[in-house]
Amino acid sequence: MLCLELDYNKLLGLVGEMGYRLMESGAEIYRVEESIRRLLQAYGVEQGEVFAIPNCIIISLTSPQGEPLTQIRRMPAHGTDIYLLEQYNGLCRKLCSQAPPFDDALEQMADIQRNHRVYPLWVQLLAYFLGCGMFSLFYGGSPADGVCGGLCGVVIGLCLTLISRLGANLFFKTVAGGAASALAAVLLTGLGLGENLDRIIIGALMALVPGIAITNAMRDIMAGDMVAGISKGAEALLIGAAIALGTALSLGLTGMFMGG
Repeated sequence: MLCLELDYNKLLGLVGEMGYRLMESGAEIYRVEESIRRLLQAYGVEQGEVFAIPNCIIISLTSPQGEPLTQIRRMPAHGTDIYLLEQYNGLCRKLCSQAPPFDDALEQMADIQRNHRVYPLWVQLLAYFLGCGMFSLFYGGSPADGVCGGLCGVVIGLCLTLISRLGANLFFKTVAGGAASALAAVLLTGLGLGENLDRIIIGALMALVPGIAITNAMRDIMAGDMVAGISKGAEALLIGAAIALGTALSLGLTGMFMGG
């Protein structure tokens, strides 16, 4: 029988790695848990359980000899990468249908990571410029406000890139991004390049709004994963507070020194 030939420690390593990579790419909790369960079933494990929260994955199974085996994977801070999420999700379906040897499955995971395309910094900054500029226009700003909003978005992109290289956490990165963006908006408006300070600021800050975190929190709550949903909801609220703190800090300091 297949189940008697399995190395259950290697199987735990395989499903744990798949769950880790899915969650690191931004997958919802229910998707991570379901993917791991289906992988265990594909390899002939009937008694397998998985419990996941945003910063931890716990996988447990029982061998045919009645030996319980458990693996815990700690999740570091992570964002969302749609490309990797799609690739790992597709690979998981493939593994469930074929159940290849463990080494082959792990090699396919490694291939996805090796072939991962990361856009250069200038492309990312261009996306910040276009996105933030369009939001400034969307909120009623003039064309000049759109350009200034885009420039503030570029400032946010540069700030987040620099702070990330210093190893700061998400809260401080968001505070720094909000502060730098608001300061840039005040300077651009003071130089006469922008017309509506509020529209420039709100358009640029949309780059920091945790929309995906809020969406995933609601999806997890509706799926019954209350711990994960509440955790992500709290993270979204904390990011919102960081945006407000950074913006208020810059506006307060510029108002104090510039008399505005």
